[in-house]
Parts: sequence; structure tokens; C-alpha cells
Amino acid sequence: MDKDINIKVKVWRQNGPKEKGHFETYSLEKISQGSSFLEMLDILNEQLINEGKEPIVFDHDCREGICGMCSLYINGHPHGPDTGITTCQLHMRRFNDGDTITVEPWRSAGFPIIKDLMVDRSAFDKIIQAGGYISVNTGGVPDANAIPIPRDDAEMAMDAAACIGCGACVAACKNGSAMLFVSAKVSQLALLPQGRVEAARRAKAMVAKMDELGFGNCTNTGACEVECPKNISITNIARLNREFLKAKFKD
Repeated sequence: MDKDINIKVKVWRQNGPKEKGHFETYSLEKISQGSSFLEMLDILNEQLINEGKEPIVFDHDCREGICGMCSLYINGHPHGPDTGITTCQLHMRRFNDGDTITVEPWRSAGFPIIKDLMVDRSAFDKIIQAGGYISVNTGGVPDANAIPIPRDDAEMAMDAAACIGCGACVAACKNGSAMLFVSAKVSQLALLPQGRVEAARRAKAMVAKMDELGFGNCTNTGACEVECPKNISITNIARLNREFLKAKFKD
């Protein structure tokens, strides 16, 4: 049975990308363990507003684990201590009475802080714009069975397409690498015949854009896979490397 707990929340506050940030600690009483983490932050913001203080800025939208906007670094983990979930799916029953919870934004050169816990993740949009799509004319929508696709390939493509682009992989990586995100977006197209036409151009363009935007290199620590809320596999990174090398050999 859920109960009410008293907690302290240590939150990163920063007025803008060029301002110096700092932690501030707030006390909350009688927080239901049945509430979500974002609901707890809503309660905290209401308390701050009632005290005449500026509320904490954080990203959120669907609150159903779909949009990937609730990008918070909680007690040393992207999206918090649970695995396979986003921040909005994290509930306060994962914390105990008297706990101090540390909440930070994503820490990456590719994701500059906008304010407080909100970061600019438009770099991911720019990587997608560089090649994460099919632009050639593949004809009208064919019957589902008209283009035979091995079941394993279809399943792997769908698994890769589950990536919601939240950036947890970047936040978890000691190098700030976006390889898991890029490899998932390359894989979901490279595994299907419709995506093979532009495969070489896509791999080169997306990797180049990733490097240009300041993301680090992959050193295969596996932290990205562990912290990914959609359990995207690092086998996609191996596929991206193969696609990239094949494209370079063609050149």
C-alpha cells in the first residue's frame, strides 16, 4: 500500500546557457508514493509559486513514455533508478521517507542547457534531417506481402524504430556519444529494402552531422544500452559501423 513520505529534492538551477548554475534543496512533505515523479515536481513548483519563488523549468509532454521529452538525470541515472522507463513513468514508491533526491539536466556538449532542467535537444533533429529518412520515389503503398522481408529483419527494424530520441544514451555515456541514437535511426531503414537505396549517403551524412554537433566517440562501455528506456541494443552500433565502412569503401 502506498504511503506519504517526506523528502528533500536537490535540483539544478541555471538561468540560461551562459549563466553559472547551482544546486538548491527543497523540502516536500506528505508526497504520495503513488504519484509520479513529474507529479512530485508539479507539487514542488506549486509550493514555490505560493512562496513567491520562480518555479523549476523542466521538459514534459505526453507523460506516457512516448515522446521522450522528460529528460531528467535522477540520482546518477538518466530517467531515474528504474530500468526500461522514462522519467514520467517513474513513481515515488521507488523512494523512501527521508530521502534526498538529486535532479540534474542532461550533461552533454551536444545538449546545451536552456534553463534549469531543460536542455536543447534540437541536435537530434538536425541529425535526422541529415539523412534519417527515405527521399527516393519508392512508389505507392504496396500490399504488405508484395515485398518479402525476413521476419528477423522486420523485427530488428521495429526494435530500432522504438527509439524515442530522448537522449538518455548521450547522458549515460562518459563521452557524450550519440551513437546509439544514430545507429537506431540508421538500422530501422538499413534493414528494410526501401532504405537500401540511400544507405551509403545516409550513414555518412548522419555520422558527419553527429560529429559536427559535438557529440563524443563511442568506446563501447555499454552504458547507453543499460540506461535506454526503450532497451535499444548496442548491436545497432555495430550495424552503423558496417554501413559507414561500406559507404567509405564505395567512395
